[in-house]
Amino acid sequence: MKTTNALIFSFFFLLTNAFGQQVNREIVLMGTMHTVPKIVKHSYKPMFKKALKYNPDAIYVESPMANDSLSWSYLKKGWSKNYQKFYKLSDSLQQTASFDQKKFESLSKIPLKELTTGQLEELISFFASLRDNGNYEYYSYLKKYGINGAKKPTRHEDGDLTYKLALRLNHKQVYNMDDQRTNKEYHEGWSKCVKEGVRNGNNEILNKLNKKDYNAAMIPAIFGKLGKHTNKRKSLERLHRQSSFSYVKQDTDGCKQGRRFWNERNARMATNIGNQVLKNGHQKSLVIVGAAHIIGLEKELKEQFPVLKIRLAYE
Repeated sequence: MKTTNALIFSFFFLLTNAFGQQVNREIVLMGTMHTVPKIVKHSYKPMFKKALKYNPDAIYVESPMANDSLSWSYLKKGWSKNYQKFYKLSDSLQQTASFDQKKFESLSKIPLKELTTGQLEELISFFASLRDNGNYEYYSYLKKYGINGAKKPTRHEDGDLTYKLALRLNHKQVYNMDDQRTNKEYHEGWSKCVKEGVRNGNNEILNKLNKKDYNAAMIPAIFGKLGKHTNKRKSLERLHRQSSFSYVKQDTDGCKQGRRFWNERNARMATNIGNQVLKNGHQKSLVIVGAAHIIGLEKELKEQFPVLKIRLAYE
């Protein structure tokens, strides 16, 4: 009887402990402004300090998953020349170069500050052949700017926040999480919604939202707090309304199309993030992504992964 009771107690202890470990896993969402104007070139500095203080054990970046063939099928001819160039390089390496797993693992064990230029170039090629865009860009950044990152503002989240933070925390890798397989359909819906909005009043509503965004950001930007302002829930919800076409008074086919593909993209991004957090056992994860995605990601992560704690960077 005592043995049976002990086994039951042990089972519930292990179950409770495992559940507790999952609940303690946290994802913090930090929205970015992508490229900022020269007049506010230091906007990412306060965000970097906040992210550094959080000290995440994993950083998630807005780059497509390496094995997402559907996204890369679009991106190889899509809107971004950088992605087109990367895909061409990746495709070429996959066809012409042999991947040396042992060499890759050996180089990956070397401390970041000890990597030579030649070793960095090898790692960059390895990541390109794996179609791992996030780490290809990360190690290219390290090669260009050194272990301390860019001295002058690059005015973009990658150079002033994401990769600079990863280097400071001595992270050997960043984690891709984006999904762009339906980006073409989303932009088609966007164009249709704008055309349809000329006569039904939708564009007037959008213009007012854009003006409100601009006016509300002016003072925070002047005082170096653009990042904090952008990450306020009111700002994030306004950006979400614009990108998901939830602002419209007359819901047209184009607006519905754009909203559908925006929400579906956020859902897939959330799946990519949550699955990796659980698989890798990350306790403190920081997701750095365009601010317009934050509200959608928050919703999807909470629904898809209720065992994880989700919070916004400035709440």
